[in-house]
Amino acid sequence: QVFDDEGKDVTPHPLFHSDPNTVVARQGKLLASSAYFGATGSVFLSTSAVNASLKLMCLLLNLEQKRSRLLTSYNFSDVQVRQEEIKEQLTKEDLDRRVDIYLTETETVWILDMPSVVVSVESEDAGRVLERNKIYVDICKNRPGNDRFVEKMMQTINGAAKNKEVQCDKIIMEDKGMMVTSWDLYDSFNTSEIEPTSKAEGSRVTTGKSSKSHTSKEHDQTMSVSSDRGSTTSSIMITEGAVLARIHEEEECHSEAILTSENFQQDLFFMERILMENIFQPKLAAYRQFPVLIDPDVRSDTSGNVAAVKETKQEKHDKEKKDKKEQKEAFIDPSILPDLNKTPGEIVPPRLEQLWSYICDLTNGHSVSSMAWSKVNPDLLAVGYGAFDFKEQKKGLACCWSLKNPMWPERIFRCEHGVTALDFSMASPNLLAVGMYNGSVAIYNVRSCNNAVLLDSSESSNKHTGPVWQLRWMEKDRNATGDGKKERLICISADGRITEWLIQKRLDCTDLMKIKRTESEKKKLPGEKERKREALISRQAAGMCFDFHPKDTNFYLAGTEEGHIHKCSCSCNEQFLETYRGHKGPVYKVAWNPFSTDMFLSCSADWSIILWHQDSQMPILTFSSATAFVHDIMWSPKSAFIFAAANESRVEIWDLSVSIFNPVISRFASPRAKFTSVLFAKNTDCLLVGDSKGEVSVFELQNLGAPNSDKV
Repeated sequence: QVFDDEGKDVTPHPLFHSDPNTVVARQGKLLASSAYFGATGSVFLSTSAVNASLKLMCLLLNLEQKRSRLLTSYNFSDVQVRQEEIKEQLTKEDLDRRVDIYLTETETVWILDMPSVVVSVESEDAGRVLERNKIYVDICKNRPGNDRFVEKMMQTINGAAKNKEVQCDKIIMEDKGMMVTSWDLYDSFNTSEIEPTSKAEGSRVTTGKSSKSHTSKEHDQTMSVSSDRGSTTSSIMITEGAVLARIHEEEECHSEAILTSENFQQDLFFMERILMENIFQPKLAAYRQFPVLIDPDVRSDTSGNVAAVKETKQEKHDKEKKDKKEQKEAFIDPSILPDLNKTPGEIVPPRLEQLWSYICDLTNGHSVSSMAWSKVNPDLLAVGYGAFDFKEQKKGLACCWSLKNPMWPERIFRCEHGVTALDFSMASPNLLAVGMYNGSVAIYNVRSCNNAVLLDSSESSNKHTGPVWQLRWMEKDRNATGDGKKERLICISADGRITEWLIQKRLDCTDLMKIKRTESEKKKLPGEKERKREALISRQAAGMCFDFHPKDTNFYLAGTEEGHIHKCSCSCNEQFLETYRGHKGPVYKVAWNPFSTDMFLSCSADWSIILWHQDSQMPILTFSSATAFVHDIMWSPKSAFIFAAANESRVEIWDLSVSIFNPVISRFASPRAKFTSVLFAKNTDCLLVGDSKGEVSVFELQNLGAPNSDKV
């Protein structure tokens, strides 16, 4: 019996109760003893003679240690014997022997383990579980309306493993060895630091055991050089070679320090400016309308060839008479062609003379999407590079070019997506706003040498979901000066929104207008039944371009992808003031006339340019000279009659005071290139044209008589 500290009987009861009446055949002593131990263990534990029981158990344990260690590997049903038979085999000594019993806990066997989904607050993993639950709640909260989550089922298929075997020729290994001495190693190490002697002298470095051919141990810093003819050897001090090598290294370090110094970089900058001025001086003078300086030496050399030049001009003039028909096909208006019967030099037709091009290896192959002049520095030009087609998208560039260096941009801003629009700020001229194809808007600081983004719209919740086709900085109150002069950034996107961006610690926007689709006004024929209205997939129309009124910035025009032009007001964002229908394709550009502020131009993918009056919904004039998309138009800043247009095949200059049927000047694009944008220079008679190959060409407008700008 087993008692606890309080005296209670806690003796364990046996799981098996043997039947004393059952008689089993006699078995071996091992089975009998082990069976008796298993079958009668509970019997002698419950008797009053505790000492006798302990002695009996000790005897059984000793017998089992000698024969077998497996005391519990037998079934209880096979070892049922009579207690009297077992008692006959025990002696008094066996009963008096001391027996030690040790009770140990058996190993726990888990049949079913189900981990709990509940964690105690006091456990070690409580903090980690709470953090994971918080992250999951945030994800579920931000999931509605987020374009990053897509409801879709997915099953991952693990492909079958494949064994690949490669056959090759057996790799043959060879062992090679050679004998070297300590002086061979020493001489070979030193010869690598000293310049090898000239082969013309026929000298060679030799090592050997003779006193004339190898270096002695006493003179370990010298080296023997013997000629092929067996002439006397001359010693070269290794210390001199080491000194020369050290001097050479110091010179290299000194020259590298000079090249990386700020003063040297600034000197190189000035030298580059001087070289560019010398190379492009005649063209820059023509651009700024200054007289071109001619070197006196060149002038004296060419003075003797004046007669030859005159003869060449006369021959050229005779050839022009014969090719009168070809000149009419040169896309120059016939009304302004010179009279060929007159002497040459009296009337010269207007033309475009190319001065230079802004292009480098970095921009080559990137399509020019937009151009903008700096509001303060008229020599600084910003050019955006990005494709208009979805299939041709790649990383974009925004470069700032200067007239002082047409061969490499002053600033280079690399963008992850194609640049579609850009513009300089008026209140802060160092800020450059850039619109991209993915709908994001970024602002860069051109004064900083760091090309990182100053502000971007990636964190804005109202950012555009379509390409930003045009953006522009506009003043809120043009009459205000100083601190009261504020500025806003206006963008139009393919998602059908015209937005106003507020520049604070981060970019955020509000909608000025959501462009809605309008039904086409088709006249009903007599006797025709009413047509069913077509169901619209989307109520919003993609915006393509806009332009604010030059005098009243509260009104603006917006061109759409469906070919309509809407007149809108900043005070009313629910409906349009007017809608102008005339184009059959997307409207790529609208532009108010800076002098006649009631007129505006529009160009479209339907190959046409239309002149409008804001009080009339019918087009006044339609210009169409080529079967190609018209990507860009711009009014001349010096005349109310002149505007430039860029279609895919050529760039055109129209003068409405001369002709309304044909352009006065046309220039074809280079092979495999398409013109994409045009921009007039501010203070000179020059035109900038961008193409699909990344080249911005600067042309001078020659012999184009601009009428008085006050005349309308």
